[in-house]
Amino acid sequence: MSDLQKVVLAYSGGLDTSVIIPWLKETYGCRVVAVVADVGQDEDFPAIRQKALSSGADAAHVVDVKAEFATGFLFPALRANAIYEGQYLLGTALARPLIAKVQVEAALAEGADAVAHGCTGKGNDQVRFELAYQALAPQLRVIAPWREWSLRSREDEIVYAATHGIPVSVTKAKPYSVDQNLWHRSAEAGVLEDPWQEPPEDVYALTVSPAQAPQQPAYVEVSFKEGTPVALDGTAQDPVTLIRALNRLGAAHGVGRVDMVENRLVGIKVRGVYETPGGTILSTAHRALEAITIDRDTQHYATLLAPRYAELVYNGQWYSPLRQAIDGFVDVAQRSVTGTARMKLYKGACTAVGRTSPHSLYQQDLATFGEDAVYNQKDAEGFIRLWGLPARVFAQVNPQRIRQGLRHPVR
Repeated sequence: MSDLQKVVLAYSGGLDTSVIIPWLKETYGCRVVAVVADVGQDEDFPAIRQKALSSGADAAHVVDVKAEFATGFLFPALRANAIYEGQYLLGTALARPLIAKVQVEAALAEGADAVAHGCTGKGNDQVRFELAYQALAPQLRVIAPWREWSLRSREDEIVYAATHGIPVSVTKAKPYSVDQNLWHRSAEAGVLEDPWQEPPEDVYALTVSPAQAPQQPAYVEVSFKEGTPVALDGTAQDPVTLIRALNRLGAAHGVGRVDMVENRLVGIKVRGVYETPGGTILSTAHRALEAITIDRDTQHYATLLAPRYAELVYNGQWYSPLRQAIDGFVDVAQRSVTGTARMKLYKGACTAVGRTSPHSLYQQDLATFGEDAVYNQKDAEGFIRLWGLPARVFAQVNPQRIRQGLRHPVR
């Protein structure tokens, strides 16, 4: 008999977690509490809760954390320009530490002695969940069925679900692994496992094909306050409403599709197809506004930290001291990032075509190619001589090392 009395499962209603409920009860003889975190996946939550109970859960709870997801996770990553490997806007990676937090809170409230998740032993999510558990409640035991059970594939899971009378939407003909929330939708598996094959259109569910997008572009003005988006077209919006509005607009114009092969933390390369319409607009607008409001040295240093921040998120280290420390830098750097970016959406493209800010460092009388009265071009002569002084001295002392690449070396 297992010593486990109660397990809290991070439940989604999908294939993996649907079969985990009966498996936990059969394997450990424990009570199972299913917890669903509403991070904006637009599901029928009453139906999901009922499905959990019908699958054998002793209790099932739905917790609405959309606002916390936006303000506490999405916007900090947006302000840091966190984009993994230059393409992935981290929709799933940002949701996992919040879902784990909700799960831990439920486990503590329920007096449970373990938490469980449906992540495979090949993926990143197992790390994201379990690092969060360790940071928030290290005393809880962790159960990862994919690392324990005899089921070896999604096809095995489909058979198991059918045997136990559990309805699932995944089929052998369309076995995509899908994750969706307020920020994005991702799809893996199936035909996508062949990186040579173009994703079929049925992989996409949020965005229209750019080829089918409207023939006329759309424009939207996104306003920020200290790096955080606060308004669209001059109208203040709460975070969730703002993101959803941009999702609808971007999706209608085919914006935000990404097809990439990425490097998982465990060392496996995997292909993912992402749809992040609103996030793509916000990310592009934010960087456009930064370009006129942040000084050169701070902006350049921020570009060095951005990929590291993205790695921390991707690798499950949201609750790490380093991520929090980088947030301290970002908070200071973003103080001047207040203003508006005008975005053009057309046939899948998202382009900043205007930006303005009360803190703009862009001065037309300095930047102009026309006549000006504020920049003495003769000053550049002395500046260049001083800037080049180290190179000139090195060349004088080491002439052969510098000049050996010349077609006609100086003798």
